[in-house]
Amino acid sequence: MIGVSSDRFLADLHILRSFGASGVGKGVVRRAYTDADIGARKWLVERIAEAGLTAQVDPVGNVFGLAEGRSVLLGSHSDTQPEGGWLDGALGVIAGLEIARAAQESGGPPVSMVSFQDEEGRFGAITCSAVWTGHLPLEDADRKPDADGILLGDARKAMADMAGGFVDPARFSGFLEMHIEQGPTLDMAGEAIGVVTDIVGSRQLRITFRGRQNHAGTTMMHHRRDAFQGLAAFTTALNERFRNVVTPGTVWTIGRVELHPNAPSIVPGEVRFSVQWRDAEDDRLERMEQIVRDLARDCAEERGLGLTLSQVGALRPVPMDPRLRAALADAAAAEAPGRWRDMPSGALHDASNVAAVLPTAMLFVPSIGGISHAFDEDTAESDLVTGLRVLARAVATL
Repeated sequence: MIGVSSDRFLADLHILRSFGASGVGKGVVRRAYTDADIGARKWLVERIAEAGLTAQVDPVGNVFGLAEGRSVLLGSHSDTQPEGGWLDGALGVIAGLEIARAAQESGGPPVSMVSFQDEEGRFGAITCSAVWTGHLPLEDADRKPDADGILLGDARKAMADMAGGFVDPARFSGFLEMHIEQGPTLDMAGEAIGVVTDIVGSRQLRITFRGRQNHAGTTMMHHRRDAFQGLAAFTTALNERFRNVVTPGTVWTIGRVELHPNAPSIVPGEVRFSVQWRDAEDDRLERMEQIVRDLARDCAEERGLGLTLSQVGALRPVPMDPRLRAALADAAAAEAPGRWRDMPSGALHDASNVAAVLPTAMLFVPSIGGISHAFDEDTAESDLVTGLRVLARAVATL
């Protein structure tokens, strides 16, 4: 067993929270490449050096703490959503730091750690782990804009003084990511640990309906080509179209809507919106995409609207490595007997990318009330420590 310090682990978690603390509960605002994010990464580099590891920051801002020789890699991300919690990603980073540090102190197995950059999607979901694993060429990543039109290539210049070369994934034997569940399953069941079986796949389309902008007081209803009415019809029909295809574990969301010109006295001439859906079966994702495309065409044709469809994201479901999963399950049974379960991840994680280049597995701890991506995200500190001990025990066996 690697002799981790729960007090040191929790202290570091709280220090990391101070970078970008929102002032609302334990909330954090630490978007990728902002001053708060860069400050947190500089602090992490210092902690890595104190732990006797070699710190290396790659060109896109992924921060590694490297042990000598071939090692297992632990970590997650430390950037947040625009309104984020203190544990999402940060938990896995600090757990990785503590286990790597404790292994160094005890002469245990070599353990490295990482904090990936821009997991939360300022420039696209799980962006910089995608660059590191070769899913996304650096030149393509650099052209990705954020919501304000800033390009990733320009944003990462703020970290140029920290950046070195890319770390070769071949130096690692596997990757383990600890994370809060971000859902209610463990909390509702009174359980402490979830061992992830697979990470669901995700697809996303951007849809635009184009109608005819006109005066809201003088244009009769039967003469209108109202773009928003196209969206309203689409939203109303979507659940029914999906009914015979989806399972209780399937989810879908219309999460971003932009209406033009967005004025009370003008019939909307254009609406742009996103549709995202997630499931553990690739075939079901494909069938759902066809439904979304067909429904969008039907709604446009019925109302005389122009239509543009573009795919902006597609990730296949990712099964976890059986050997690493078994190590986590054995450790969970030892540290939390009768209080753990196997479960899928409905959220995307850097592990989705890393699994293509390394054996990969994930561990969950409960989220109080199932809340995440919000300022009131939280987990009992006793559950955080249990997760740390499970992860440390699994690493020792590997």
